[in-house]
Amino acid sequence: MKRDLWRVLVIAAFLLSCIPAAVTRSLRAGPSVQAPSASRPQIRALEVTLLSTMLVAEPTGIGEWGFSALIEVDGHRILLDTGARPETVLQNAREMNVDLSGVQEVILTHNHDDHVGGLLTLRRAMMKKNPAALSVVYVAKGIFYSRPSAQGESNPMIAIRREYEATGGRFVEHSGGADIFPGAWLTGPVPRKHPERNWSVSGKVQTPDGLVEDTIPEDQSLVLDTTRGLVVVTGCGHAGIVNILTDAATKFPGRDVDAVIGGLHLFPASDEQLNWTGDEFRQFKVANLLGAHCTGIEAVYRLRQRAGLTRRTAVVGAVGSTFTLDKGIAAGALAQ
Repeated sequence: MKRDLWRVLVIAAFLLSCIPAAVTRSLRAGPSVQAPSASRPQIRALEVTLLSTMLVAEPTGIGEWGFSALIEVDGHRILLDTGARPETVLQNAREMNVDLSGVQEVILTHNHDDHVGGLLTLRRAMMKKNPAALSVVYVAKGIFYSRPSAQGESNPMIAIRREYEATGGRFVEHSGGADIFPGAWLTGPVPRKHPERNWSVSGKVQTPDGLVEDTIPEDQSLVLDTTRGLVVVTGCGHAGIVNILTDAATKFPGRDVDAVIGGLHLFPASDEQLNWTGDEFRQFKVANLLGAHCTGIEAVYRLRQRAGLTRRTAVVGAVGSTFTLDKGIAAGALAQ
């Protein structure tokens, strides 16, 4: 019995002597690989300027059924979508004294021509001043899939790809989310957890799994992690804005949404869908809505009411409208 007790005491002493060494090794090892979200770089200065959408808030610029926005983040500038007609964004930028020749990167949210129509014109015009201007385009997997129709190929990106690459530009394709610069996360194709079905097309798309319904699988959005919360910029939001916000919440858990900016494709939505979307906005604590392009005028007003926003914080976006972290939405004379 005494011998057994002695063995227990020896083993206990040995284990106790190991604790300080283990603690020391743990302290020297530093933080784990999964750093807390607070350690991520957060954006301190942000300005989003609408360069293409339906409404024009001031005498300067022209409207169209399309979308484009210049995003300026802590000195980094990137263009999201390029409008519908070849000259619209180019002309609006000139009239608004916005120089795009210093912008190197573009995000195309999806393949529809009202978002990609200005790419080649802008690239060719800006590269005369700066060969690197608009020379890198971020896209999501599926944007180059064939969309066959009775009239032939209906995906404009197949032809645009050849012409754009001939200028020396290159596409960067993502099959999932990607950090493209500090504080900026590109969603890539968004998981469709909710059946929002925010699209109007009825065609087919040729995927690796065969010819299927075109749900615009490549639809992606830009999520900006700022000191005031997340700012989500969409093109059409075909993946569904609630799906997009849900996806963003998995990347940035616990973060409120300071602003949703862009097209949400809710103009044909039912009252029931708009009410549900507005209720979800409350859950995500959306503080500002600059609803442009295909969001719909009535949809913006319904979301404003349902989400508890105001005339100042929920506005129909117009060419020239801006959003900044310090001042919020500057809608322009007609849109305010």
